[in-house]
Amino acid sequence: MLAANFVSFFTVQGFFIGLIFGLLKSDTADGLLTYTFLISVFFYLFSHVIVAFYFRTLAVRTYNFAKTRHEANLDHIVKEINKREKVIDSAHKITDVAIKMNTQDEIKVAA
Repeated sequence: MLAANFVSFFTVQGFFIGLIFGLLKSDTADGLLTYTFLISVFFYLFSHVIVAFYFRTLAVRTYNFAKTRHEANLDHIVKEINKREKVIDSAHKITDVAIKMNTQDEIKVAA
């Protein structure tokens, strides 16, 4: 069963248990709503705790971390980023030169 399905199922069970308990214990509508809400919230939170413990115990596995492969991948990524930074810097310089040339042309045309 998926975690979301388990939480939903457990919450609905809590709602009906809260409804039954509220009908048996309360004398007013406020009491019925209060019991139903509190018990539903308790079941909702409790189901999340159960799912968290289940996935924590389920997902714990030991494996070897491929450090050299990850370091090689990271080195490659760093090289690519440096290349892109150089391209961006050169494009920025070209743009600055073009802006200066345009302002000089505008000054000459205005004069």
